[in-house]
Amino acid sequence: MNWYLTVLKKYAVFSGRARRSEYWFFVLFNTIIGFVLGFIDGILGFSDPDMSIGVLGAIYSLAVLIPSIAVGVRRLHDTDRSGWWLLIALIPLIGAIVLIVFFVMDSTPGDNRFGPNPKAMA
Repeated sequence: MNWYLTVLKKYAVFSGRARRSEYWFFVLFNTIIGFVLGFIDGILGFSDPDMSIGVLGAIYSLAVLIPSIAVGVRRLHDTDRSGWWLLIALIPLIGAIVLIVFFVMDSTPGDNRFGPNPKAMA
């Protein structure tokens, strides 16, 4: 839960680097919260069968959009790639696969052009 809160505290910080654990725990908690909100939307009748997301889920998704982009950019920085690589996700299927590979890669050792290695600081 600490990694999730760390990302939210760095709400719109696009500089620096993010460890794998920071990124993946944020993704994990977002997924869990999304399922819970979807369940609550269904119980309360806030979801429309024609739509894939309910009202609570949509509000939550909008609330974490910027932190999600920011942590993705910082994760790419940790692998010594520009944050602009996030745009590759616009290519169906292949873009998502490439990003997943980048996100699971280990940090570049030592300092890189985006800052010091966050593993060395921990």
